[in-house]
Amino acid sequence: MTVDLEQLSCQELVELVTGFVEGALAPDERERIERHLDTCDGCRTYVEQMRQVIELTGRLTLDDVPPEAERALLEAFRGWRAS
Repeated sequence: MTVDLEQLSCQELVELVTGFVEGALAPDERERIERHLDTCDGCRTYVEQMRQVIELTGRLTLDDVPPEAERALLEAFRGWRAS
């Protein structure tokens, strides 16, 4: 197996962050992310924030989300998908 030694960009990290945090990436991709995090404070902060979001949202129930927040989120996602 050949490991891609090319430096991972911040944008690539953002695209892979969920798989990284959930432990779902191939070992070579995980290694690329870890090398990037060794040198990028901004991405280290971003990954930590994503870990916190995943941990906190895993505890939410539908009753925890006010109807106005649900509407706002659905509207934002619809707009995101359209762009």
